[in-house]
Amino acid sequence: MKVLITGATGLLGTHLIQELQQRGEQIRALVLPVENADRLVAQGVEVVRGDVTDKDSLPPAVRDIEVVFHLAGMMGVNRPFADYHLVNVVGSENLYLAAQAAGVRRFVHTSSHTVYGLGHGRFLTEKDRLLPDPDPYCLTKAEADRLIRHLMLESSIETVILRPGTFFGPGDHLHFGRIAQRMVRGKGVIIGRGDNALPFCYVTDVVQGFLLAAYHKNAPGNAYNISNDHPMTQQELFNAVADDVGGKRPTLHLPYWPTYYGAFMAEKLGQFTHTRPLVTRLATMLFGSDTKHSIEKARRELGYEPEVDLREGIRLTAAWYNAGGMEQSFVTQSSQYAPLGGASK
Repeated sequence: MKVLITGATGLLGTHLIQELQQRGEQIRALVLPVENADRLVAQGVEVVRGDVTDKDSLPPAVRDIEVVFHLAGMMGVNRPFADYHLVNVVGSENLYLAAQAAGVRRFVHTSSHTVYGLGHGRFLTEKDRLLPDPDPYCLTKAEADRLIRHLMLESSIETVILRPGTFFGPGDHLHFGRIAQRMVRGKGVIIGRGDNALPFCYVTDVVQGFLLAAYHKNAPGNAYNISNDHPMTQQELFNAVADDVGGKRPTLHLPYWPTYYGAFMAEKLGQFTHTRPLVTRLATMLFGSDTKHSIEKARRELGYEPEVDLREGIRLTAAWYNAGGMEQSFVTQSSQYAPLGGASK
């Protein structure tokens, strides 16, 4: 089977490619012109240069493809809302329509657990409303989720939407790497009491969800939460990371709401000075609020079951970090700050 992956240089894409190659699939990756694709080429992945925001660049990427894994998205960067919308919403629509025109059989769209909003304090299901928090990433991922659900109603493509938790694993510079660095430096803090559940899951369990979305007969026409329903608390996760990277367990607690409003001011200052804020509202909500998701639908309909205990996942990722993982090039960093091909059209 010939598959297309967007976001192939990212954490999830890297691990998904490994599994697909073990299955003997032919893999094509849509890679931005500015991205370094040397590793993909060395792995035997066919590289096509293009940009989801530039619909004219997409036909060569989707030609003769049976399944599309749309992983690419903008997140974690200090860019205008319009850029997030162009990548996460318009880009998703462009790719979906290009895939439809090319006769692609199945399209697996990456949404996010943040589309529900954070801090509900109960296990959220796919029946819950999408109520994203006022953050560019959350808002645009929710809009794209709704858009794909609308498009698939009149499309012949078998369409699956996955809403993964916050995933981590070897190669994770964005979440685990930053947490570990703070613990090693003795600068870790707890937001609130620390007994809140965090929506984290190990990357290979998310890969399992994507494989089921691509192969299982029950998947088309559905949205699924893909996460771990045995979450760790903020305190438990931070303590475990600190222990495994030789850092210091955090003992300083910051009150949630002052931290949240302080993050709001930091974001405004960052916009004015064109610098990255020290803390964001999204990070405050992610780590300081009680967020968890039910995976019963995926378990019942697809046979999905997390295989890596979160504590074991931390050990595995810490081994990567301790071996100098953060010193390796962060390939996706250039893509997150790249000029957008569709912005000038």
